Amino acid sequence: MSFRFITRSIHAYLIDYPIAIVLIAMPFVLNLGQSGPLAMWLSVVVGVAALLLAALTDHPTGLVHIIPYWLHLWVDRAVAVVFVIAPFAYKFAGLDAWYYWVLAAAVLLTTSVLNAPEDPFAARSGLGRRRAA
Repeated sequence: MSFRFITRSIHAYLIDYPIAIVLIAMPFVLNLGQSGPLAMWLSVVVGVAALLLAALTDHPTGLVHIIPYWLHLWVDRAVAVVFVIAPFAYKFAGLDAWYYWVLAAAVLLTTSVLNAPEDPFAARSGLGRRRAA
């Protein structure tokens, strides 16, 4: 059994929109921003952008299928890298720093290690299969 179980559908239904809402709400719940206002607002801005990204992605819950799913995953990974760097660059301390580092680890784990590979185009379309004569 493979541990790479996060498919496009799981990512769409269980991750994208709920995590975007968490990114918007949790800074207020956790009272982030003790080491600077950017510690709170970075998460809120990324959460709003994540809602937009999810709505524009070509997956089951996308409203307008403009952004390919593979690009969506790379944007998620880029945000995780920003979350790793931000506490150092902006001198976040304590909970402010740990919040972003935990989020970064979760995003990288979800989009890289646990992400199920997509079927190659040839396999989906039937290309490369022999047909009975």
